[in-house]
Amino acid sequence: MRGLHLISLLLQYPSRDLQAVIGEIRQWLAADPALPSDGVVALEPLLKRLATDDIYDVQERYVELFDRGRAHSLHLFEHVHGESRDRGQAMVDLRERYLDAGLEPEGNELPDYLPLFLDYCSTLPPAAARDALAEPGVVLIALAARLAEKESDYAPVFALLCDIAGVEMSEEAAKALPPVEDPETLAELDAQWEEEEIRFTADAAPDPTAACPQVSAILDRMRAPLPANPANRS
Repeated sequence: MRGLHLISLLLQYPSRDLQAVIGEIRQWLAADPALPSDGVVALEPLLKRLATDDIYDVQERYVELFDRGRAHSLHLFEHVHGESRDRGQAMVDLRERYLDAGLEPEGNELPDYLPLFLDYCSTLPPAAARDALAEPGVVLIALAARLAEKESDYAPVFALLCDIAGVEMSEEAAKALPPVEDPETLAELDAQWEEEEIRFTADAAPDPTAACPQVSAILDRMRAPLPANPANRS
C-alpha cells in the first residue's frame, strides 16, 4: 500500500522538499493499481497548488486549516477524546501497536497523528491496511465532509482514504462526531485549547469530554493488535 505513504506526505506540513517531489508523487499515485483512478484525479487541484504556489502561502493555509482549531485536526483521538484523560492511554496503546509491528515512531508527533498512522498502515498487507484504515473511518468521513463544506482542496484526500478503507460516506456518518466550531479570534482559540483542571473525588462525575457513543468502538479496534504480523519497514 505505497499509496498510503504518499498520501501521508500530502497531509504533512508543506515544505520545499515536498514541493520538489510533487511530480513524482503524482506519477506514483496514478500508477498505483490499489487506488481508485477517479479519487486520484480528484487530488490534482491540491497537487498543483502544493507544487506551484509560494511555499509561505501554502504553509499559512495549512496552519489555518489544520492547526487553528479542532474541527479539522489531524490528530485522530482529538475528535474522539478531546483533552480527556482517556486520550493518554489511547496514545500509549497505539504506540505499542506501532512497536509490535516493528516500527519506531520518530519526531515529536503524537501517535494519533494521521500521517503517522497512514505510514503504519502502508506497511501492512493490503487487506490488513484497509481494515486498519477503516477503524477511524467515522473520523475520516467527518473530516471529508467538513473540508468539502469549506471547499478545501484537501477534501478529496479524505474522500480517497474513505474509498480505500471501504467506509461509506453518508450524511448520517458525517454527523456522527459532535460538531466543532473553529474559533474566530485569538481569545476564542485560547479558550478552545485551554486544558481543564483535573480533580480527584471519591465519586467521579461523568466525564463531559468522553467519546460519543457512535465512535467509542473505534478505540477498541485501534488498540487491538492485528492478527497478521507484517514485515518490518526500514
